[in-house]
Amino acid sequence: MAGRVMAVLGAFDEHHRRLSLSAIARRAGLPPPTAHRLVGELVRHGALAREEGSYVVGRRLWDIGLLAPVQTTLREAASPFLHDVYATTLATVHLAVRDGDEVLYLERMAGRASVPVVSSVGSTLPMHCTGVGKVLLAYAPEDVRARVLGSLRRVTPYTVTQPGVLLRQLERVRREGYATTVEEMTLGACSVAVPVRRGEEVAAAIAVVVPALKRDRGRLVTALQVAAQGISRRL
Repeated sequence: MAGRVMAVLGAFDEHHRRLSLSAIARRAGLPPPTAHRLVGELVRHGALAREEGSYVVGRRLWDIGLLAPVQTTLREAASPFLHDVYATTLATVHLAVRDGDEVLYLERMAGRASVPVVSSVGSTLPMHCTGVGKVLLAYAPEDVRARVLGSLRRVTPYTVTQPGVLLRQLERVRREGYATTVEEMTLGACSVAVPVRRGEEVAAAIAVVVPALKRDRGRLVTALQVAAQGISRRL
């Protein structure tokens, strides 16, 4: 039963925020009558909501999700420092953690002058072509690195898909303390990211996304490292 409920909820993602009943059944791999019964129960309990003939994730799931320790502790600790970075740079600012073999975005701050990006709070993206992802991958367990290096998908013409090149980049991250990307996830967007530590462990990564890095890389790295140190002291 729990597996079927999770299959229904898992039918929703960043690109499928609103689904018909038939789409939920198809994406969950369930017979339509079973999907209809489960969706009805989830609507009654507030986990799903019906809007204009289709279904969306309900407020109850959001409320429960905010109770997860990775959300509350990190977001609360990071919030004032992320605001400082945004005020200084006016760039898109990210806070992310590793979720399996992907990057999970816990916070994003952006304004009208920020570079458009594909990330959103709660979304996941590949590790090998995002700034926060490269930081987290550099400090990830060996088995995680092996899996990611074995499936390097090209997202843009500039995505690094050669395992040897990426390994050298990860070594440089560990040596220099920051990662960069140049149009690897989104054309016209570059990023610089640094680790956030909890003791000896890398608990998260923060980043800024800008149109170019050549002129301001040092200033951005310094701003991020100051913020990361502040966040670490609060964890």
